Amino acid sequence: MRPLRFLLDLIYPPKCPFCGRILERGEEGWCAACQGGLPWTEPEDGKAVDGCDVCLSPLWYRSGARDGMHRYKFEGGQGHARLFGELMAQCLQDRWAEPIDLITWAPLHPKGRRKRGYDQAELLARRVGELTGLPVESTLEKARATETQSQTGEDEARKANVQGAYRALPGLDLTGKRVVLIDDVATSGATLAECAAVLRQAGAGSVVGLTFARAR
Repeated sequence: MRPLRFLLDLIYPPKCPFCGRILERGEEGWCAACQGGLPWTEPEDGKAVDGCDVCLSPLWYRSGARDGMHRYKFEGGQGHARLFGELMAQCLQDRWAEPIDLITWAPLHPKGRRKRGYDQAELLARRVGELTGLPVESTLEKARATETQSQTGEDEARKANVQGAYRALPGLDLTGKRVVLIDDVATSGATLAECAAVLRQAGAGSVVGLTFARAR
């Protein structure tokens, strides 16, 4: 182990992002209990959302997966993108055999990014790109700040909340491109649907949604 890493681990012992327990010797990234006990999805659980050919997610959004995402988004846990992106990359490789041209993400509004200090979907997208070797491109911007989707309520309210909130970057041409669209969590699918619609308007031939977790 490198001396700096050893010192940091003494001062800030690595913890499992899902349950918060300090990792034991030999545990890397997450604890053994969570590896076996998380709410994993099955291949047949992937289904289409509006605008996307399919929506793939390694986990259901409950219990440890929900706790881990909360730590990632709201407790400064941007380092968790490394493991979360690994799970997403593996899910994509295992469950989608069609060719892919690029990876993109559903971006935060600039105000939200400044407040959080990072864009959680972008970090996940870049990690998935790193592991799969696929190019990662910024294609969208969030032109209007919205309420947090988890606090919006029913599906129709969530759709209204993000309607018209995203637009393509100037000059974007995705004619015929096969795109993977990444977000953190799919609940109603409204954000993915809105972003996918913009990507298709820019010419995307197919859009595959990929999230860390999804609600049933």
